[in-house]
Amino acid sequence: MDVAMFGNGSTGLLVPIEGHDPRRGPWRHHAFVPEPLSTSMPALAPQTYLGVANARAALAALDSTARQLPNPTLLRRPTLRREAQSTSALEGTYAPLSAVLTADEDAPPSTDLREILNYVAVATQAFAATAEGRPLNLSGLCNLQATLVAGTPGESTSSGDVRDIPVVIGRRADATPDQLPVQAARFVPSPPGEQLRSDVQALVDWMQVDHRATIDPVVAAAMAHYQFETLHPFHDGNGRLGRLLIVVQLHAAGVLSEPTLTVSPWFESRRTEYYDHLLAVSAHGAWDAFVRFFAAGIAESAALTHRQMLALVRAQDELKDVVRRSPLRADTAHLVIDHAVANPVFTVRSVERDLGLSYGRANAVVAQLVELGVLECLDPNAYNRRFFAPQVHEVLLTVA
Repeated sequence: MDVAMFGNGSTGLLVPIEGHDPRRGPWRHHAFVPEPLSTSMPALAPQTYLGVANARAALAALDSTARQLPNPTLLRRPTLRREAQSTSALEGTYAPLSAVLTADEDAPPSTDLREILNYVAVATQAFAATAEGRPLNLSGLCNLQATLVAGTPGESTSSGDVRDIPVVIGRRADATPDQLPVQAARFVPSPPGEQLRSDVQALVDWMQVDHRATIDPVVAAAMAHYQFETLHPFHDGNGRLGRLLIVVQLHAAGVLSEPTLTVSPWFESRRTEYYDHLLAVSAHGAWDAFVRFFAAGIAESAALTHRQMLALVRAQDELKDVVRRSPLRADTAHLVIDHAVANPVFTVRSVERDLGLSYGRANAVVAQLVELGVLECLDPNAYNRRFFAPQVHEVLLTVA
C-alpha cells in the first residue's frame, strides 16, 4: 500500500503493522483504520444532492409498484438469483446466469454455484429478520458470513467471526515483483484484534440508529457501505455482504417495503471506478464523489429492478392467459404459475409442499402446464425432475 497517498483529508489513521516473511525476514508497514462514522452528512455539492434526490425518486417508483402487486414477495427469489450471480462475479466467482437460474439449491453441481446460491440463502435470512423488526447485530452479521461461505473454498475455522488474521486488498499497478504482498497491496485494511471488533460493533450500532433527521437514507447507506468495506471485517465474503447490507439498510429505513432491489449488476460493470471511489474516501476524504457515484448506482439499479419487476408481472399475466384459454382448472394452475415465477426452478414436491396440494394433483397440473408450453422440464430422465417457466427465464436473462 502506498502510504504517501493518504493526505490531510484522510478519513482515518495509518497504524504500524509488522510481521515476518519466511524468506525475507521481518517487515514493517502500515494499515488503514477508518474513523467512526459521523452522525451528520458529509459536505456534498448541489449536483450530488440532485443525484441523491434522483435515487430516492427511483426507489420510490420501485416501491410504489411493489406495493400495488398482490404478492410482491413472489418476485424476490428470481431477482435474488440474478443479484447473487452479479455480486459473486464482482468477487471473482462467475457462473452463467442461465446456470444460476436452473441450479438445484440442495445439490449445486459446483462450488461456484454453491457460493452463489449461498448468497440467496443469506439474503433471505437477512430480509426475514428486517421484516420481523429484528435489527442486525454483530452476532447476526457473523452468522450471515458463516452461511455465505459454508461449503465453499472460503470456509475456514474463523468463519462466522470477525477475522483474526491480517488481509490485503488488490495489487498496485506500480508494484514491483520483489515487493511483499503487504507492500504491493492496493489497500491494507485494519489489523485484526479488539480494535477491529470494536469498530465493527460501532458500525452495526450506527446502522441501528434512525439517522433520517440528519442523514438521507441513501447517503446513510453509502456511508455504512464505505465503512464496512474499509474495515473488511471477515476473512472472506466482505464484498457480497457489503452490497447486501445496502438493500438491508434501505429496507430497514422504510425506503423499500419489499427488498427486491438488485445493486450488483451496476457496480459489477463499473468495478474499477467503484474500488477507486472507496479508496479515495480513505485517502482524501472524497465523500462527495463517492456519494454521487453511489447514488447514481442506486438510481440506475432501482430503474433496472423496476423494469424487471414489470416484465415479470407481464410474463405472469401472459402465462395465466394461456391457462384461461385452456380447459385447465384455472385456480390451481394459476397457483402453480405463481410458484414458477417465484422459483426459477422447482420440483413437483416443492409444488406439493408450498401449495398444499396432494402429490398426484401437483404432478398432474405440472404435466398439463408442460403440455401447454407454459413450463418445461430440465431433464425428463432425471429421478427428481425439475421444471421452469421459459418466459420467466427470458425476462431475467434479457431485461436490462
